[in-house]
Amino acid sequence: MAIMAGAVIVLPSASDTALLVAAAFGTSLLSAVAGFGGGLLLLAASIAVLGPRNAVVVVTIAQLASTGGRVGFNRTEIHRRLVVVFSLGAVPGAAAGALLLAATPTEDTLARIIGGCLLALVLWRRFHPAAIHMPDPLFVAMGAASGVGSGLLGSVGPLVAEFFLAHGLARGAYIGTDAAANLLMHITKLAVYGAAAVLTHTTGLLGLALVPASFAGSWTGKQIVDRLAPGVFTIVVELALVAAGVTLLIGGSS
Repeated sequence: MAIMAGAVIVLPSASDTALLVAAAFGTSLLSAVAGFGGGLLLLAASIAVLGPRNAVVVVTIAQLASTGGRVGFNRTEIHRRLVVVFSLGAVPGAAAGALLLAATPTEDTLARIIGGCLLALVLWRRFHPAAIHMPDPLFVAMGAASGVGSGLLGSVGPLVAEFFLAHGLARGAYIGTDAAANLLMHITKLAVYGAAAVLTHTTGLLGLALVPASFAGSWTGKQIVDRLAPGVFTIVVELALVAAGVTLLIGGSS
C-alpha cells in the first residue's frame, strides 16, 4: 500500500503497481466495449492503492494520454467551434474543480464526495431525459459543470458525451471533438494540480506507467466489441460504479 504524507506518496509496492496496471487495462477494455465508465472505474480502483487525492491525479494523466491519442487520430474531423464554446466554461470549471480537490481538508471527506458523485453519475445516466441540442450559452454552462466534475473525478465522460452527440456529431467527428474538449480540461487540471502541489514526481510517474496498459485495453476492446453484447458490459460497469460509490460514501478512504 502506498504511504501517504500530505499530497506526497511513496512509490507503491510492486504488487500494488501491478494491480494498477491491470486495472488500467481492464477498465479501458470495458470502456471500449460498453462505451463509457473506464476512467471512473480506474479511479475507483486507484483509490484503494493511492487514496482519493492522488488517484484523481494519476487517472487524469492516464486520461490525458488517451484523449490526446484520440485527438491525433481524428484531428481532421474535429468540430473546432464546439470545442471553443464548450471550453469557455469547461476550462475555468476544471480549474475550480482542481482547486476544490486540492483544498478538501481530509481524505475521508474527499472520498465521500467522490463516492456521491459516482452514484449521481450512474443515476443521471439511468434516468436523465434525452440530451438536447443546446444553444451556445447553455453549452458553456454545461462545460463549466463538466469541468468542475472532471477536476474532482478525473473524468466525467458519461455526463458530457451525449450533449456532443446531440449536436449531430458522429463517428470520428464525435470522438475527436469530445476528446479535444476533454484534453483541454485535463491540461488545465494538471497545471492547477502542479501549482497546488497535488501533482508530484511520484503521481506523475505512476500516471505515465498506466498509459501503455490503457492503450492496450482500448485496442483489445475494439477487437471484441462486435462479438459480444455491449449491454452486458454496460450493466457490469454501472454495477461496479455503484459498488464503488457506496463503499466510498459509507467508508471514506479507509
